[in-house]
Amino acid sequence: MKKSDREIMEILEAFDATQSAHSAAGLAGVDPKTVRRYVAARDQGRPVTGPGRRARMIDEHMGKIEEWVERGNGKVRADVIHGRLVGLGFAGTERTTRRAVAQVKAAWRAGHRRGYRPWITEPGLWLQFDWGEGSRVPGPDGKPRRTWLFCAWLAWSRFRVVIPVWDQTLPTLTACLDAALRRLGGVPSYILTDNAKTVSVEHVAGVAVRHPQIVQVARHYGSQVHTCVPYDPESKGGTESTVRLAKADIVPTEANLRAEYASFGELEAACEEFMTKVNHRKHRESARIPAEALLDERARLHVLPAAPHTMALGETRSVGTDQTVRFGSVRYSTPPGLVEAQVWVRAAGTELVIVADLDALPLVPDWATDRRGLVEVARHRLSTPGSPRIDLGHYPDHPQEPDGAPRPPKPRARNAAEEEFLALGQGASDWLIEAAAAGTVRIRAKMADAVALAALLGREGVDAALGVAAAAGRFGEGDLAAIVDHRAVGATSADLVVADEAHSAQPGTTAWANFTTSKEHTR
Repeated sequence: MKKSDREIMEILEAFDATQSAHSAAGLAGVDPKTVRRYVAARDQGRPVTGPGRRARMIDEHMGKIEEWVERGNGKVRADVIHGRLVGLGFAGTERTTRRAVAQVKAAWRAGHRRGYRPWITEPGLWLQFDWGEGSRVPGPDGKPRRTWLFCAWLAWSRFRVVIPVWDQTLPTLTACLDAALRRLGGVPSYILTDNAKTVSVEHVAGVAVRHPQIVQVARHYGSQVHTCVPYDPESKGGTESTVRLAKADIVPTEANLRAEYASFGELEAACEEFMTKVNHRKHRESARIPAEALLDERARLHVLPAAPHTMALGETRSVGTDQTVRFGSVRYSTPPGLVEAQVWVRAAGTELVIVADLDALPLVPDWATDRRGLVEVARHRLSTPGSPRIDLGHYPDHPQEPDGAPRPPKPRARNAAEEEFLALGQGASDWLIEAAAAGTVRIRAKMADAVALAALLGREGVDAALGVAAAAGRFGEGDLAAIVDHRAVGATSADLVVADEAHSAQPGTTAWANFTTSKEHTR
């Protein structure tokens, strides 16, 4: 039966008084062996209270296990150590070895545990960003494509920005940085990230060599880009936490029961919903609402440039003589006035954005008289090779329709007589187009008759009659006057008869055929 702490103390006091196990046993009312056990534990420095540990057959090999764990930096496997112990004559089971190795590894980690100093952040200094893999979303071709989440974290205010993108290229990174900084309303002094190829091109003697273009981008915004220690995400834990939270909430999993996204727009809406939620609730560490803390931190941020860095605008393209640019082996149209000009193209979700610098054009187009600098001139839905995206509004004066058919001519008066006729209205213009296509003779004389008829009966009625004549193909000498009379009695155009060579207004010869047949019978 286990002794209580008080009974153990009485046993030890009796032994100290008598210096004899038998005498102490008689005073304490226990067996002499019990007295010897507690006295031996006290003399060896072992705890006399609580459960005791028996000697194990692996105890003599513990020194060697500690040596192997130290050599393997705490990563050596227990089955490997057991195999080596068997070679040294150990006869125990692998279970005994695993328990001993786990005990030694726990002690090794306690002695090699990394220490952390609390990071006391200051407003306006640090912005961290990283990438996280997003959900698969249908691309322009309808097939599921991988997406990425750009996650940024402003250290002092704890304000988070999450932007979904299709790739991690340098133009996309620059565009995301510009969008994040404009959402924050300023530029911090330093930007911290990991060692991606878009930021660090290589390491020399452990020193990260910055990508020259990302240095230009940082200089444009008045900031400096720093990278963390390679393979050490703990040195930028704020953005790592942002990535983890964003993926747990946005990416569909069994944990959040979120359905798959049907479009890239739905993914963007989910990111906006996530940012609204995390930026408008009290942060556990700072005890502040990030959106409210950002208002205070903006006073310490640098002024944001009015125009983004050109790298954020995408890739440069030259506009061809057909007013198109090529992106991904697909042609996309641009407004008139940009032929041979340099523009920037970038993919934004499922759309292609085309931006031009109007100040660099030798002649500002008519549609951009009130606009200057970098301007988005066109936006198309992304397409696949063989299916160009052409906006008909970019070709206002082109003589052909998209299918290659000739566009109807647009009448323009070249003398006073033509001006008077076309001034009658749209019906006159339609009549001229259809009459010319039908090869009508004496067309100028008929136009003069229409003008004279309009002077007598009114312009609106004659113009409406010209429209009816154009639709019916009635271009004869008295057709216009007949249509005017027909409309004057209140008749509608519902029973409109279109002139056709397949039908004739003359009587047929059926009666003559019967007459000939009857004459033959009389003979």
